[in-house]
Amino acid sequence: MSVQPATSSLPLTRRTRFGEIGLRGICGAAVVILVVVIAMLIWEVAHGAWLSFSTFGLGFITSTDWNVVTNQFGALYLLEGTLLTSVFALIIAVPTAIAIGLFLSELAPRVLRTPVGLMVELLAAIPSVILGLWGIVVLGPFVATEVEPWLNQHLGFIPLFSGYPSNAGVLPACLILTIMMIPIIASISRELFNSVPSELKQGALALGATRWEVMRQIAIPQVSGGLIAAVMLGFARAIGEAIAVAQVIGSHNASPFGSIFKPAATMASWIATQFNGTATDLQRSSLYYLAVILLVISLVTNIAAQLIVNRFRKRIGGRA
Repeated sequence: MSVQPATSSLPLTRRTRFGEIGLRGICGAAVVILVVVIAMLIWEVAHGAWLSFSTFGLGFITSTDWNVVTNQFGALYLLEGTLLTSVFALIIAVPTAIAIGLFLSELAPRVLRTPVGLMVELLAAIPSVILGLWGIVVLGPFVATEVEPWLNQHLGFIPLFSGYPSNAGVLPACLILTIMMIPIIASISRELFNSVPSELKQGALALGATRWEVMRQIAIPQVSGGLIAAVMLGFARAIGEAIAVAQVIGSHNASPFGSIFKPAATMASWIATQFNGTATDLQRSSLYYLAVILLVISLVTNIAAQLIVNRFRKRIGGRA
């Protein structure tokens, strides 16, 4: 008779192991800490903004004043500066970043893909204060002497491109944000294009399609949802940038739509330059109010991007 080996009375999947308990404890603690930190952040910002919110209400968003003497504060010009710089940078960064992603995934020789891709990723790792310093020393003077005079000469009939050139202003801030957005969108775009099934591309090429037709009719439509999410993530990055923008935009509370050559400010840069020098509690609370607006915009943008990514992943079966 064969002797049957002794077995545990509990299935293997239900055995309690010390390692599993420790792993679950660590992961659970990490989640709890994350939730607590986010809750504390939201509470602190909302609590700090309460005085300004109770004083100005939603009229704070439509007011253009920022007068410490009269205790009148508003966010309209700062909100305009934030949206203009971010959208302007997005217009430049999106086609450039997607072109880089296509080049690295479809067109670049294999010997160039790794080093060029590494340089794109390293660009994202450069501290924003270093980019801002480069903007002050190199980009600002170049824009003032070369770019803005050219724009004024050829597009000066448009108010946005009129005025006197300046080292510090909206245009240098837009270009700095463009540089900061490109590696984020380019890296995600590269991964998305690499996720397109090679059978689709090879089949199209076998049927006589050109490389451009394959990219335009197969690669880009396949990952369109992911590209939109990448753009929104880059947009959220631009909206929240403070230090680099503060170094080159000039930090002046004025409408940026008069001329992109003139100094202006964004909500993030205004908080960074004004917070430590606040003279009244209402002024400090108004800066917290700006932070609340920034937080809401960033959360909405990131949530929308995540929803698009989830929908995209379901559509391609989790291959992205």
